Amino acid sequence: MPSLHTGVPRQHADIVREVVSSPKSATRAGFAASWRRSMIHHRIDPETGGRNERLTQAEMRERRERAGLMMRIASPVLDRLSRAAGDAGCTVLLSDAGGLVLDERLRDADVDDFHSSNLAPGSDWSEGVEGTNGIGTCVAEARPVTVWRDQHFRTRNTVLTCMGSPIFGAQGDLAGVIDVSSARSDMTEGYARLVALTVQDAAHRIEADLFRASYDGARILSTGSGETGAQGVMLLALDRDDLVVGATRAARRHLGIEAGQIGQLPASDLLEHGIRNGLEEAQRSEMARALARNGGNVSAAARDLGIGRATFYRKAKALNLGV
Repeated sequence: MPSLHTGVPRQHADIVREVVSSPKSATRAGFAASWRRSMIHHRIDPETGGRNERLTQAEMRERRERAGLMMRIASPVLDRLSRAAGDAGCTVLLSDAGGLVLDERLRDADVDDFHSSNLAPGSDWSEGVEGTNGIGTCVAEARPVTVWRDQHFRTRNTVLTCMGSPIFGAQGDLAGVIDVSSARSDMTEGYARLVALTVQDAAHRIEADLFRASYDGARILSTGSGETGAQGVMLLALDRDDLVVGATRAARRHLGIEAGQIGQLPASDLLEHGIRNGLEEAQRSEMARALARNGGNVSAAARDLGIGRATFYRKAKALNLGV
């Protein structure tokens, strides 16, 4: 594939067509599968400019209302990310699960650069509309992506470098994408990697907070050494009887939790099957913190955790927590 660091290659559309049509070329191109989807499945011409349509205000209100909880939780995260990336001439975007841009953070001086490319709230950046890009391909493949300038499908989008990361909802489904895009030609690979990691951290924070808000009143338990890591956000929601009533996508996949088990699976069963991954230690730490917060008062600590006093004693004994 042509170099990604020498500017936009000539005849970009011809290169796309060659990669799509040639199995040999396809094995060398990181986004060959996305390019093939864009051209063969979505029937997009890489040379066309695409649509510059945006939703009306009424349509935007409806889409934002559907994603209201995610947008509220994401807003301060977008603000922080913008303060870090805005000085580098980047725009920070939040899309829904369909690739529609719901919100943005960018400097006034950069508005024309991005809005002229239709990278703005109300625009559809799904793969089916724009081909390979940081939002649409992230949606299509449900994984973090960094799409360099000439890795985009449409020629008009090769001025952009886009770093997107998926946000998964409380049921493990895709809820949206957080994306940082740059139109600067001097974007370096090292800086892009740093931004991409920051975007993933931001997506994980939103996902964790969204999960907690969705299971308000349940006990939230980390299934590892921390709630986020290389495998993603690893959280469980437990009810008063220690049944798993919710699990993040990463926790479901890592612990082998099926959708039909939610609400039926005792947390202890995960331990009995040898899939410990810190669950026991996390429970012990959670109970110890509750005791510390309540000055060692078991009844108050149990109320804090939403369990009965007898249950607290039983768990404390099983976990060798002296009370």
